Amino acid sequence: MMKILTILGARPQFIKSAPLSLAFKKNQIQEVVIHTGQHYDFSMSEIFFKTLKLKKPLYQLNHGSKSHAQMTADILKDTEAILLQEKPDFTLVYGDTNSTLAGALASIKLQIPIIHIESGLRSFDHTMPEEINRILTDKISKILFCPTKNALSNLKKEGFKAPQYLIKNVGDIMFDASKLFATYATKPNLSIQSHFCICTLHRAENTDDSKKLHTILKAIDKIASKQQVIFPIHPRIQTLFSTKDYPHITFCPPLGYLEMLWLLQKTQIVLTDSGGLQKEAYFFKKHCIVLRENSEWMELIENNYNFLTGSDEEKILTTFDNISQISNSSFCEKFYGNGKSAQKIISVLKGFE
Repeated sequence: MMKILTILGARPQFIKSAPLSLAFKKNQIQEVVIHTGQHYDFSMSEIFFKTLKLKKPLYQLNHGSKSHAQMTADILKDTEAILLQEKPDFTLVYGDTNSTLAGALASIKLQIPIIHIESGLRSFDHTMPEEINRILTDKISKILFCPTKNALSNLKKEGFKAPQYLIKNVGDIMFDASKLFATYATKPNLSIQSHFCICTLHRAENTDDSKKLHTILKAIDKIASKQQVIFPIHPRIQTLFSTKDYPHITFCPPLGYLEMLWLLQKTQIVLTDSGGLQKEAYFFKKHCIVLRENSEWMELIENNYNFLTGSDEEKILTTFDNISQISNSSFCEKFYGNGKSAQKIISVLKGFE
């Protein structure tokens, strides 16, 4: 029986892992899971472990709230010890977090082949820690599962090719997850108007620059004076500003994934600097104003579903006011596959048995 060691750290990675873990179980592939402790959504526990009957992580580390270097080093050290004990056929990592890179580095040092899901994504912004993590992880992985044609093209342009790498476009595993969890969506315990928008903000490029942060929040507050904007406050920015300075915004504590799914299904527009939320907006046929200068999901920008505004107040407001006139409303392109990425991944891995 094939044995795969999966390394998870951030909430989105747990979400993405669910459909593939179910597929492993169905196809009798043994999966051992490490939770690095980088971040977790405890509201998902009942769905994961009771409803879907997924196993809890066998290894629970505690490496949250550290610097990038300290977190990566500590996860690498602990993961190496687990790899030596478990001796898996493959190590599997998702995306671009510190847990992703640390797990990949521990594996390559032990010559254990790495599977990288969400390979080939690029923002082309090396000031983003996530960009460095994803590039380095791609370089040392063996099997590269791309979510889009653009991601596949990025790898080819960078010189990735067989036989050193096995590269496949399998679609986006997050699309599988969104379909899986959509029926469990839960309304947040908030006062929600019939028409509203949702906004999230957490990227260092926006939050570490007080002028940028203030400018974005000022624009959001102006939008909120005309239409409700629900704004879950990310823990890393809650001390950086006073909510009293932006009285029209409906601020709330961080929400669980199932609550965010409910909002995504009902919202008019999404405003965010999150990589994942940009794409999830498309899954639910919502337009997105991207509060960044770049995006990993350029197919959405190029086809007028999402719009880059950065922290430019006038651009944010103009885009919001005119989005119905400038946007594409077909939502018919299958940029991210058909929601069967897990099945495609299993088909590839079966070739190694």
